[in-house]
Amino acid sequence: MQFLSLDTSSAAGSAAVIRDGRIIVERAGDASRTHAERLPRELMDVLDAAHTSLGNVDGFAVITGPGSFTGLRVGLAAIEGLAFARKAPVYPVTAFEALATHRGVHAAAIWIDAHRHEVFATLLDAAGRTLEPPSSRPPIRTLDAWIARLNTLEHVQFLGDGAVRYRDVILDRLGGKAAVAETVPLLAGIAGSIAAASPARGVAPHALIPQYVRRPDAELARDRRKFD
Repeated sequence: MQFLSLDTSSAAGSAAVIRDGRIIVERAGDASRTHAERLPRELMDVLDAAHTSLGNVDGFAVITGPGSFTGLRVGLAAIEGLAFARKAPVYPVTAFEALATHRGVHAAAIWIDAHRHEVFATLLDAAGRTLEPPSSRPPIRTLDAWIARLNTLEHVQFLGDGAVRYRDVILDRLGGKAAVAETVPLLAGIAGSIAAASPARGVAPHALIPQYVRRPDAELARDRRKFD
């Protein structure tokens, strides 16, 4: 099977082609341009690089969030439209799940930069079970909310661009209990690989649901204006 995969949860994001479970082509996007400017051309470019076409795509994988609200809406709309045209299933994968594939044998704290000095965060045990549900808080408040659970763990691997950005905060608070990954992998290839390994998780295009974790900034701004 062949999958076309997209991640628009960050400014750059990525796109990939996965064939028979292998990543054939994976590219980071151009963060200097918006996803609306780059799509669907970005997807067509990776298909061209993989020497294939949209007509050969059996399914579409997409990162559903959390991340950039505008980016997620644009990305999900692009994948939904292509999937409808192909009458093909869509395979939703969260950014948390994609990053958690790198957790190794340790508990993992997934931190995604939520901007506004906050992180989208969740804590998983070594088997991938959720210890702390997804939240959106400042880094220090996230650690404070998790402290009882963290005290029961010998070692925690922190992953994601939020962990990289707030590395000093994490290490200052947790010391040797924590390790922070220095790089963030591209997520499109991971999402496509997860889809290829789990064909039963495919859904109809209209069933795609973004995982925002917190309300979109536009809604929060609208509510603030009500009380001005």
